[in-house]
Amino acid sequence: MKTPNQKIESPILDEKEVTLFIKREDTIHPLISGNKFRKLKYNLLEAQNQGQDTLLTFGGAFSNHIAAVACVGHEQGLKTIGVIRGEELEGNWQDNPTLQLAHNHGMQFHFVSRSAYRNKTNTDFLQHLKNTFGEFYLLPEGGTNELAIKGCTEILNEDDTIFDYICSSVGTGGTVAGIINSTQPHQNVLGFPALKGEFLKADIRTFAQNERWQLVTDYHFGGYAKVTPDLVEFINRFKKGTGISLDPIYTGKLVFGIFERIKQDFFPKGAQILAIHTGGLQGIKGMNQVLEQKKLPLLDV
Repeated sequence: MKTPNQKIESPILDEKEVTLFIKREDTIHPLISGNKFRKLKYNLLEAQNQGQDTLLTFGGAFSNHIAAVACVGHEQGLKTIGVIRGEELEGNWQDNPTLQLAHNHGMQFHFVSRSAYRNKTNTDFLQHLKNTFGEFYLLPEGGTNELAIKGCTEILNEDDTIFDYICSSVGTGGTVAGIINSTQPHQNVLGFPALKGEFLKADIRTFAQNERWQLVTDYHFGGYAKVTPDLVEFINRFKKGTGISLDPIYTGKLVFGIFERIKQDFFPKGAQILAIHTGGLQGIKGMNQVLEQKKLPLLDV
């Protein structure tokens, strides 16, 4: 599936003599969009090949992955189970827009403590889940595995060979690894992590097949799911100017970081830049709940 590239118009781009396009992966599906669609594609085929009728996965309260798995399960007639980090959510999950969306699409929740959640790759813990729920097809947190990366290699297509730089937000590292593996020799990949931590480099190297990439670690805004009024203002201004909504967890930080690097002359004159919009817009409602509680500016919906 090919998605369109939208050219961004901005005085700073003209001044620095670079071009920026956004690959609109967010337009794939209203709920199963962006990298989540790509990551799930081959995993769903494998689940079907194995004769599995249940998907089990892991995620936090505002997880795009949890929402996408629930929605794809609903569309494909599969049962879905979400192991949710934070047992305190069990009594009030109805107030969480992401979990309410997942529930509405048939997902069954299993809330665990943060300490128990750390065992999500532990064999004994997974066996306990099988004893509790029966057989299932396991999707890891964030959906990253070899089949997910295979799906993410399909984000770029032959029309994208004109670009010098491919930029993507980074969560678990699977999406950017797939992008790295599908680039041409003249292209460089810049990954913009949404969370703190050098461990991502090792995770990406597990799957990346070349070294034409680097991480830009200056734009996580304090860590995963952390935002500032400046970021909210940027996202709202960008939407007003381009018509493109950005999510505050991933793509907002990505595009903010790209513009900052453009201002700093990181990109040479004449550079053609492609930023990947990985979807995740369902998270805006949940973030606005948090911002409202803190009496901070809200994101335009």
